[in-house]
Amino acid sequence: MLSITSKALPLANGLKTKVIEAVDQTKSNRPWSVFGDKPLSEPKKGFTHLSLFSGCGGFDLGFRKAGFITVWANDIDQDACETFRKNLGPINEGDIRTTSLPTLEKKPDVLTAGFPCQPFSNAGSRRGTSDARGDLYTYALGVIEKFRPKVIVFENVRGILSFKVSKDLLIQRICQSLHDLGYECQFKLIDASDYRVAQRRLRLFIIGVQRKEGLGHFHFPSSQPKTGLSIGDILSDINSEMPNQSELMRLNPQAVTIGAMVPEGGSWKDIPYENLPTRLQYIRDNMRKYRWPKFYRRFHRDDIAGTVTAAFKPENAGVWHPVHGRVFSVREIARIQSFPDWFTFEGRSVKSKYQQIGNAVAPRLAYEMAMEVANSLHNRESMTMQEFLSRGTPLRPTDKCVKYIPAE
Repeated sequence: MLSITSKALPLANGLKTKVIEAVDQTKSNRPWSVFGDKPLSEPKKGFTHLSLFSGCGGFDLGFRKAGFITVWANDIDQDACETFRKNLGPINEGDIRTTSLPTLEKKPDVLTAGFPCQPFSNAGSRRGTSDARGDLYTYALGVIEKFRPKVIVFENVRGILSFKVSKDLLIQRICQSLHDLGYECQFKLIDASDYRVAQRRLRLFIIGVQRKEGLGHFHFPSSQPKTGLSIGDILSDINSEMPNQSELMRLNPQAVTIGAMVPEGGSWKDIPYENLPTRLQYIRDNMRKYRWPKFYRRFHRDDIAGTVTAAFKPENAGVWHPVHGRVFSVREIARIQSFPDWFTFEGRSVKSKYQQIGNAVAPRLAYEMAMEVANSLHNRESMTMQEFLSRGTPLRPTDKCVKYIPAE
């Protein structure tokens, strides 16, 4: 078991807080432990993976660990591509709308696409398809039409469920398009913390399985215990020598002052009224009008972290370290997102590294989804009892399952 002690630590403003210390560390089944302690080599044989809107590689890391070979990956962001190359290998850098698509010898087994979520996110523009990035899903559909992968995995924010295109919901239009291309489609809203990610992160997954391929039915992974996912558990053994640990977002002086006054497990509501700036005093006076916001939230060390966002705004997200007078470091939010410690983040600025992590699909969640995709690809459609009897041979472990259909 992991136990945590604490000791007092003076802050610059004279307040005291506590430092998390690991006394006993049990490292089995930590969110990132599945990825090992060194970079993963791509398998020589396995199912093939086509990756769109790859970002820094969260989807790809999860699928690689599940035994998939990424035959082509693409992203437009220069810094994210630099991180991808550093940790995972080649990636095509360019706009999916204008870049040349690869020539593949055979159809890929799976295509993943975490197309930009900011147009549909509460933390983003909320402009939907009127945002220049809001129609990028149509280019993903175009790639699907060209290559006809056996399985499709789309990931996006839950806000996509409420957006409309003309009179149709966008989710309805996407699923109908996949159906017209020959896919059985299903979708589910998933909390990443149910799948060994140390973060309450709601994301929508859309799965398409080609009807004519005779594949096994896709089943969403079963939820897992949340033990060991608290901020204290996740950050307890981090030290200053780890990559990206010294990199912190620089904040304006007022944000630093306000954040330092928030106690562990609290928010701006716990700051004395007279210490708030005029703008926040006005909001405090009109809480019902502003829907009781939780600005400057600082999660307790025993809490599971909130959603890591690309914007990483200290006012609107729980980005504050539970016991230090600062925001989370790049390495700390990488752990919260389930990236292993060997996965390092590159780029021209610290802000870019925060954005890469916030935009990424949590690798542990991607791995759990990839394992279910592999099961679907392995398990061909069931044969009937009549088909089994007509073969006249024993059933082998590698055979498809037998469906018993009683005689009429």
